[in-house]
Amino acid sequence: MTKQRSDLKILLLQIRSDTITRLEELDEFVRYGRLEAHQFSVLDVFATPDFSPAQIDGYDALFIGGSSDASVTQPTLYPFVEPTKKLIIHCLDESIPVFASCFGFQAAVEALGGSVIVDKANMEMGTYPLWLTENAASDLLFHDVPDGFLAVSGHKERAVLMPEEAILLAYSDLCPFHAFKIANKPFYGFQFHPEVDAHDIAVRISRYQARYLDEPHLLDHILNQLQDTPIANQLIEKFVDRILLK
Repeated sequence: MTKQRSDLKILLLQIRSDTITRLEELDEFVRYGRLEAHQFSVLDVFATPDFSPAQIDGYDALFIGGSSDASVTQPTLYPFVEPTKKLIIHCLDESIPVFASCFGFQAAVEALGGSVIVDKANMEMGTYPLWLTENAASDLLFHDVPDGFLAVSGHKERAVLMPEEAILLAYSDLCPFHAFKIANKPFYGFQFHPEVDAHDIAVRISRYQARYLDEPHLLDHILNQLQDTPIANQLIEKFVDRILLK
């Protein structure tokens, strides 16, 4: 029997050290997934850095958000990195659906044998056109996405080596790996933020500008260049409809 949208239960792994951003991120996934807040259970890794893969038991999917506070390249400093990787591998092994954005994308890349580096010189912060690979044409989520669609991106880390089993779906002019899936698995990773729109990123960049921007005038430049990203934002709803409710 096919589940109803209202029956879905999702575990949201959050890598946000402040309450305001955690609440905003939850609202974003709720809004663009056309779900209700009570359908999400939040695992705050700053409050619970050591957790087991069994955390996913009883849930229909794992969602992983971004981070303004941590890097997968520093697992000693951030003790929740390794448990996050183990949870991701468990979900893949058990074919539990995964929707991983930004930090989640990077953790998935590392967990599955790829490599992530800090590359601030090629940092993306704002809205960017993303280009599709030939694999996108036959993909459940991307087959009806136009080439050059706009998406919100905010990261100074990026993948330099993708896992062997990863199927690349999208890239940008600055970042060669922006979206991937695993064949025959309900598993998607996004370096960009499908859950974030232009208004959301404007608020977040303004809050965290000291962490990302070396010169104050760059904030106004980024804010003035922001554009709406409706195609990217639809990917969460598509994931729910085409993966969780298929």
